[in-house]
Amino acid sequence: MDGSQLDFAQIRAQFPILQQTENGQPLVYLDGGATSQKPLQVIEALDRYYREQNANVHRGVYGLSERATELYEGARETSRQFLNAKSIKEIVFVRGTTEAVNLVAHSWGLANLKAGDEVIVTEMEHHSNIVPWQLLRDQLGIRLNVLRMNDRGEICLNALKSQMSEKTKLLAVTHMSNALGTINPVKEMTEIAHSFGAKVLVDGAQATPHMTVDVQDIGCDFYALSGHKMYGPTGIGVLYGKEELLDVMPPYQGGGDMIYSVTFEKTEYNVLPYKFEAGTPHISGAIGLAEAMKFMQSIGLDRIAAYEASLLKYATEQLKTIEGLRVIGEAEHKGGVISFIIEGVHPHDMATLMDQDGIAVRASHHCAMPVMQHFNVPATIRASLGVYNNKSDIDRLVASILEAKEMLL
Repeated sequence: MDGSQLDFAQIRAQFPILQQTENGQPLVYLDGGATSQKPLQVIEALDRYYREQNANVHRGVYGLSERATELYEGARETSRQFLNAKSIKEIVFVRGTTEAVNLVAHSWGLANLKAGDEVIVTEMEHHSNIVPWQLLRDQLGIRLNVLRMNDRGEICLNALKSQMSEKTKLLAVTHMSNALGTINPVKEMTEIAHSFGAKVLVDGAQATPHMTVDVQDIGCDFYALSGHKMYGPTGIGVLYGKEELLDVMPPYQGGGDMIYSVTFEKTEYNVLPYKFEAGTPHISGAIGLAEAMKFMQSIGLDRIAAYEASLLKYATEQLKTIEGLRVIGEAEHKGGVISFIIEGVHPHDMATLMDQDGIAVRASHHCAMPVMQHFNVPATIRASLGVYNNKSDIDRLVASILEAKEMLL
């Protein structure tokens, strides 16, 4: 698919925030890995909901509530289609990927793991896919094994095979690294894990804005995403789980929509997916997320992937012309993220000066401290691309780096 066929001007015009200036300079936003900007389609859907459609869902018998419920459940069906899940019963709305992982850890994990069992995570995981398993380790006595990456930021499938055993009960792996941009072969990794009888959870927070995701093709047992990474609102996300697993998992939280009936002696839980959606949900968030998915689908996920791959190639080539610049993570298969350091310059100092040029990049450990430890750096500067970025943004990024470098060295 040729990403060069995108009508870039028309797409960028849909993002009002990108029309403003920062420190007197046109804003170049290169921090989509932290949170993406939002198109008018999403902003207007949120505005319309609160102006015309606001009511609680699943409760009222009046028309406004029924219309809000229809929108909310329509967003669930949009999410099902986006991920190609078999059923809406497999789509649980959560606050984001972090809550989704914690839900799996504390519902499936507490019910299925015991002392001596093993969970494998990779060295490139976001903290949100490490800490919940550490909490279970401390609570249950399970073992947390780390699948190491090479110096290009890649996972070797043979290393995974050698690390798996009959004690391995879960593989928790990022689809795309937020710190390196590495796209992991999650389908092949799932097949290996399943051959040992282990379940697979995929952290898709970074992948879903950049590529087509088909959970049935991947074969994973759980898949998590965050709306705000993919042009949608904050505070909303999706946990996909295979119906047969979700059906027997205990509730994660209690109250509101997750109940069918309550007495002081006993509570009967609601059916899927509502069993895992306690309390009033983030109704507007789900509606906004659905609009973000429709926005990406209207462009085409394959076209977005091709366009961003071309832009990433250009960015990498241009950045490598800068003396003293070192790219961190050069996997063969990468998404729209490029991390780098400048010899002799702290990333925070560089990013602060770049902000004066209107360039918004992230300088941090990116909630992936083990990655920083692997490459022996305290932090990196990260430029993460979106469908609203172009070569002009990259040219301004490079010019700003050169200017800041001259001031700092």
